[in-house]
Amino acid sequence: MPIAILAIILLLDATRRTIGWSMVGLAIFFLVYAFYGRYFPGLLAHRGYDLVRILEQVYLGADGIYGTPLGVSSTFVIIIVVLGALLEKTGASGVLMDIAVSMTRNSRGGPAKAAVVGSSLMGMISGTAVANVLTTGTISIPLMRRGGYRPAVAGAVEAVASTGGQLMPPIMGAAAFLMADIMEVPYLDITKAALLPALLFYIAVFASVHLEAIKTGLKPLESIDIPDVAQSLRNSGHVLLSIPVFIGTLISGYSVMYSSLAGIICLLALSLLRQSSRLNPRQLIAAAVSAAEAILPVALATATAGIIIGVVTLTGMGLKFSSFIVSISGNNLLVALILTMASSLVLGMGLPTAAAYILVATLTAPALVSMGVDLMAAHMFVFYSAMLSSITPPVALAAFAAAAICREPPMRVAMISVKFGFVAFLLPYFFVLEPRLLGMGDIAETLGVFAMAVVGVLSLACVLQGYAFGKLTTFSRFVMGAAALAVLMPDLKFKLIGIAAILAVLVAWKIGQFTQSNQN
Repeated sequence: MPIAILAIILLLDATRRTIGWSMVGLAIFFLVYAFYGRYFPGLLAHRGYDLVRILEQVYLGADGIYGTPLGVSSTFVIIIVVLGALLEKTGASGVLMDIAVSMTRNSRGGPAKAAVVGSSLMGMISGTAVANVLTTGTISIPLMRRGGYRPAVAGAVEAVASTGGQLMPPIMGAAAFLMADIMEVPYLDITKAALLPALLFYIAVFASVHLEAIKTGLKPLESIDIPDVAQSLRNSGHVLLSIPVFIGTLISGYSVMYSSLAGIICLLALSLLRQSSRLNPRQLIAAAVSAAEAILPVALATATAGIIIGVVTLTGMGLKFSSFIVSISGNNLLVALILTMASSLVLGMGLPTAAAYILVATLTAPALVSMGVDLMAAHMFVFYSAMLSSITPPVALAAFAAAAICREPPMRVAMISVKFGFVAFLLPYFFVLEPRLLGMGDIAETLGVFAMAVVGVLSLACVLQGYAFGKLTTFSRFVMGAAALAVLMPDLKFKLIGIAAILAVLVAWKIGQFTQSNQN
C-alpha cells in the first residue's frame, strides 16, 4: 500500500509540473468520489470504498494507471512521435512549409493560406497541435504580419490550422491510436474515417481566411518572401519519401509499430544521402529530446487518466453518466451531442487532446451508441470535440502557444481562433447524421456526399464572414446559413433545396450588383 500511495503522489506531481493543475484536480476529485461516494447526491451516489480497495483498482487494476491508455502511449504513440521528431530534424517540416508558401504566393492573404496549407501538411508528420504551432508558427506568423495581418489574427489562424493537424492522416494525434485500441479496430480504419472530416476542416478554414483577406484588401506575397522550393526539395525533399514507406507498410497489413519502425529506418538511410539532411550525434540527441518532450505530457496525461478510468470502472460511474446523458437529453440525439461536445470542451481545458478524448469517450460515447449512433461516428465525434478544446477559451493550449509567438494576449487569440474555426465546431454533428462523410459506404456515394458537404462548409464560411462575391446582407446571410445546414443534412431533398437556395441568394446578389452599376 505505501508503494501505491507514493506512486500516485509522484504521478500527480509530475502531471502538475508538465500539464498543470487541471488534470491533477480531476484525478483528486475522482479519488475523493471513490472514497466518499455515499455522500454524493442522487444518481452519483454509491456505497463508497476503503483506501485499500481504491488503491488495488487504481494501481494494480487493468483499468488503472497501467491500463490501456498508458500502454498505447508507451508503444504506438512513442514510436510515431520519434518518427515525427526525426522528420523535423532532417528538414521535412521546412520543405513542407516552403511548398505551402509557394503554392499560395499569388493569392490574396497568401501568408495565412500558407499557414493553413503548411499546418495541414505538417499535421501529417506531427499530430500535436502545440508542436505544430511552435514548428510552423515561427515561420507563418511573422510572414502573416508582414503581409498585413494583425498579430492576433495571425496567431489565431495558425492556432486553428495547427489544431486540425491532429485530424490529418497518416500520422494523427495520440488520441487516434487510443481510439483504435479502445474500439479494437485497425489504425488504418481510423485514418480512413478521419480523411474527409480533415479535408472539410481545412476547406472551411481556408475559405474563411480567403474571405478575410478579400474583405480587408490584403495583397499577395512579395517575391522577396517566396522561398526557393526547388532548392528546398534538393536539400531535404528526399526525406519525405519515408512517409510513403510508412503508409505503404501500414496498408500492406503490418502494425503501426512495425510501419513506424520501417519509416524511421528508411528516413535515417535517406538522411545520409545529402549533407544538409545528415544527422550528426548532436542532432540525433536533439531529436530524442524533442520526442521525449512531446511524449511526456501524453504519457503523464494517460497515466493520470488511468486513475479516473479506474474509479469510473470501480464505481459504475460510466454507466450512470451515460444514463444521465440519455435522461437529460430526453432521448434527443441533438441535445445529447451538444452535451457531449460541451463535456469535451470543458474537460479538455488545459489538457492534451488524448487525455480529453479518454475521459469523454469513457463517460459519453456509450450513451451515443445506445441512442443509435454508429460506434466509429460516436468516437470520432468525441475525438473531434476534444481536438477543438485546443482553441476553446478560457484555456486553449494551441491558441496560447500562438499568442506567445505573436506576442498578443492569449484570450484575444483564442477568441479570434473560435471565429475562424466556428464552422469546424458544426462539422462533427453532420458526420454523425451522415456516416458516409466518415468513408462508410459506396465510394461514388461517399464522393457525392463529400462534394455536397464542401458546398455546405463554403457557404457557412461566407455566412460567418458576411462576404461571398461581395458583402452579404443580413437576410442573405440568414437564408444562406439555413441553406448550408440543409445541404449538410443526410436527406437528398434537403440537400437539393439547400443548393437551390444558395444559388438563389448568389443570383439575387449578382442581379442587385448589376442593377446598382447600371444606375450609377
